[in-house]
Amino acid sequence: MGNKIFISYKYKDTNVYPLKNVFEEALEPTKVRDYVDILQQKLEKENHINKGEKDGEDLSDFKDETIASHLRDKIYDSSVTIVIISPNMKESGNEDDQWIPWEISYSLKEINRNDRRKTPNTIIAIVLPDNNGSYGYYIEENACYSDCNCRTLYAGRLFTIMAKNMFNILEPEYKKCPNKTVFVGDESYIQSVKWIDFMKDPNFYIEKSLQIKNKWDKYDIVKQIS
Repeated sequence: MGNKIFISYKYKDTNVYPLKNVFEEALEPTKVRDYVDILQQKLEKENHINKGEKDGEDLSDFKDETIASHLRDKIYDSSVTIVIISPNMKESGNEDDQWIPWEISYSLKEINRNDRRKTPNTIIAIVLPDNNGSYGYYIEENACYSDCNCRTLYAGRLFTIMAKNMFNILEPEYKKCPNKTVFVGDESYIQSVKWIDFMKDPNFYIEKSLQIKNKWDKYDIVKQIS
């Protein structure tokens, strides 16, 4: 049986690599939502259950509390939260006024409802390529010399609640590289993966994230928006 998956994302961010339509023509402008459509189709083919919003499910005319109640129900009834990282996912202004941090915060909470206790969702951050096809705004590959094969994540460019749940394992392990000391193993509760890699094998990354979820007490999980 598949997993129930909620997807959090910035709908109208167009600073992403153009997708192609059925005629192999560039879809201009491509929005993050266009990537989410493809992702939801892929997950459904893998027998996972979509708990995120479907395209056309417009909640913008509802009051914030109505929207929040709707989203709480969806997140509560899921075990996996996917956060789509895109270059313009963050708006200017307070983070606690934006939906993505709120959705992450609720995903990470332990919640009791009707004699059922919900443990924190596992969270996967899927990174989209920018309009030049690069992931470098967030992931820098081969950041170490020699054969260390390490990468740098620019977590400070994300929402604070995301950054605080990365590199947050309570007992980290390290290895020495010629130019720096790096983490090894599952150092972050929120794992980060490029779009192109996730789409090749979604179940590998979902299963890995569920293994991390089963060890959630070994991480310093920050649940509140700061």
